[in-house]
Amino acid sequence: METKLVTVFGGSGFVGRHTVRALAKAGWRIRVAVRYPNLAFFLKPTGTVGQIAPLKCDTTDPDQVAAATAGADAVVNLTGILVPRGQGFDEVHADGAQIIAEAAASAGVKSLVHVSAIGADSESESRYAQSKAAGEARVRAAFPAATILRPSIVFGPEDKFFNRFAGLARFVPVLPLIGGGKTRFQPVFVGDVAAAIAAALTSEAARGNTYELGGPMTYSFKELMQIVLRETGRRRALVPVPFGIAMLKSFFLQMLPNPLLTPDQVRLLRRDNVVSPTALTLADLGITANSVEAEVPSYLWRFRAKGEYTVLASDKSA
Repeated sequence: METKLVTVFGGSGFVGRHTVRALAKAGWRIRVAVRYPNLAFFLKPTGTVGQIAPLKCDTTDPDQVAAATAGADAVVNLTGILVPRGQGFDEVHADGAQIIAEAAASAGVKSLVHVSAIGADSESESRYAQSKAAGEARVRAAFPAATILRPSIVFGPEDKFFNRFAGLARFVPVLPLIGGGKTRFQPVFVGDVAAAIAAALTSEAARGNTYELGGPMTYSFKELMQIVLRETGRRRALVPVPFGIAMLKSFFLQMLPNPLLTPDQVRLLRRDNVVSPTALTLADLGITANSVEAEVPSYLWRFRAKGEYTVLASDKSA
């Protein structure tokens, strides 16, 4: 049986590294198309010799994207940004998505998986959500059989959610609850997202469909902060911050090299980030979702005062 080739755009990122590992395990040859190939070399040992090949590609350049998709049997688009730095939301999420989808169609690619986000909405106040919706629409127009995956907050060992707040809790006496901490989320494990991508590439039933990916439970923002504090063994005050005040502070925080909060993120927090009751989900791709409680303790121990040797209150009661 001939080994098939998949091109993964954005394969060196958080979700990308787990996706590449899952595809390598499934037997694909993988072309990892990234802006800086040297930053993707760490992926090569996750497969066999020659199975994973980083390739320089700027998704805003149609010629480079066409070269990256040439000869591929499948394409995965994982490109995305949370904060505009050098590139804007529309440039990455909409223009880039369209270029990739058009190149995939021209190359005769059989399967295209486009990773978007829950909350993608052309009517949203958030530029991030608007650009994600625009990207989905352009992908559908260029490649109608594409499978679109919309994950909620993705968590895992390298995530920028639990790790960020756990790191913040080491140095500050309080953690902010934007909008009172009432916004609801359905965090999904990165390994499950990678498995969903691998499954969608080979599923005839998945083509042309949109899936919303969430974990087995929903949590308020406050509940997620409580999990962070419990798993790191720290006591910090959780202080409600009204959206108006959060928006004001975000105008200054967005100027930091690695912003803690931006105005666009505040706008996103005004709406729940959970799977729709009528949506196709991980279960429809044959995947059983892993929970926050099952995975987060395996990496948040790094933020405990004494690391893995810290004895938590929950351990004492057990």
